[in-house]
Amino acid sequence: MPEEITAAEEQQDLSEILQIRRQKLADLVSEGRDPYTVTKYERTALSEEIKSDFERMENETVSVAGRIMSKRGMGKAIFADLLDGKGRIQVYVRINDVGEDAFADFRKMDIGDIIGVTGFVFKTRMGEITVHAQALQLLSKSLRPLPEKFHGLTNTELKYRQRYVDLIMSPETRRTFELRSRFVRHVREFLDGRGYMEVETPVLNTISGGATARPFITHHNTLDIDMYMRIATELHLKRLIVGGFERVYEIGRIFRNEGMDTKHNPEFTTVELYEAYTDYNGMMDLFEELLSSAAMKLLGTYEVEWQGEKIDLKPGWPRLTMAEAVKRYLGVDFMSFTSTEDAVAAAKSVGVEMPEGKEPSWGGLLYECFDQKVEEKLIQPTFIIDHPVEVSPLAKRKPSDKRLTERFELFICHSEMGNAFSELNDPLDQRERFQRQVELRAKGDEEAGMMDEDFLNALEYGMPPTGGLGIGIDRCVMLLTGSSSIRDVILFPTMKPLD
Repeated sequence: MPEEITAAEEQQDLSEILQIRRQKLADLVSEGRDPYTVTKYERTALSEEIKSDFERMENETVSVAGRIMSKRGMGKAIFADLLDGKGRIQVYVRINDVGEDAFADFRKMDIGDIIGVTGFVFKTRMGEITVHAQALQLLSKSLRPLPEKFHGLTNTELKYRQRYVDLIMSPETRRTFELRSRFVRHVREFLDGRGYMEVETPVLNTISGGATARPFITHHNTLDIDMYMRIATELHLKRLIVGGFERVYEIGRIFRNEGMDTKHNPEFTTVELYEAYTDYNGMMDLFEELLSSAAMKLLGTYEVEWQGEKIDLKPGWPRLTMAEAVKRYLGVDFMSFTSTEDAVAAAKSVGVEMPEGKEPSWGGLLYECFDQKVEEKLIQPTFIIDHPVEVSPLAKRKPSDKRLTERFELFICHSEMGNAFSELNDPLDQRERFQRQVELRAKGDEEAGMMDEDFLNALEYGMPPTGGLGIGIDRCVMLLTGSSSIRDVILFPTMKPLD
């Protein structure tokens, strides 16, 4: 039975490898061949191009460059796998072709070193497309060993902390972020094609608003004032609707000083869009088309698997009012209650915990029933519409029931994917709702909003009926890639520093 290798012995082995690699670098420098002095290498082809167009490129001389991922062979010939930005390509190095000195240098090169290779394209007897090397150049020395090739980074936290190593070792990780980029591109093309204009609004604000969330606070030295990193792009985008830009959107980073879990990172990406002369029904149609078309375009199917569930993104998603959803799943009919006391009793009867520090209300209890007991039951794409006014300070009231607003959220696999309103454009009503947020903040609610006098001033100039929609880019990418954690779709997620 082999002896168990201790952590101290592993560390000793690593230290020896680091010393050996640094000595190799020192030898190169002493010989006047410092690889870090190389400033440029002319590549003429990438791995993907060579493999996809082999018939044209066979026997053609190419220059490729990338990271050595493996070496195998003995005697006077060595095969190596080279990783570039598009994939892997095999390289064949033979002493008779590159010369004794270059071959000896190649033998000394390590897994992880970055090299340039010039040679002709051919196919081996095993049928693998390969570059037959005629010249080699070391472009960068890898001073640290890569993880063992069959396992890569098995420590999940280390994958997030050292994403650069994860990207080298994991084709799946690379594909996730390539798909993320394609999804963002799809969002832009989708909105641009419908006449929307992309804009940019401030990240630093003197007022925290546009959502219910705890902000990050920073300090502006020149102005000597505290400022808030934005928790939403909403209020500035609606100012642009007032100004006459009738269809606008922004893809940008949002910052919320809140908890971290598999669905939440303190900084994340959203797309917010606003369109004059439409309402939340128009936004529902748009969201459904955007996300379903993304699945078909990027994956070639409406069916995806996420969090162990098979999800069907084919258009035609159901639309339930929040009250209907609570009645369907809990058997509690909030629309029949005539008093807050009835709502309190019903909520307690189904095990809903009363929110601390908040005065109970019909709308607040309806929301708590949904949030605590119903949201977890929503698997297939479902629009939950008509939210209570208490939890929707920026949404327009329903003309048929002033307790509710024209607001929806899309849920897939018990996760919120987006949030939309028929936007409130009544400056007097908006002032009252801001004032209610101010009062809640004064009572210690750090997530409550602030009074935004300039936004109210803008509304007083007149804002047309408007539909607005905010979509979580990270959540959508999680869905499309089947990722279980938001950290899997953010290149550099927030991590607690290591001592």
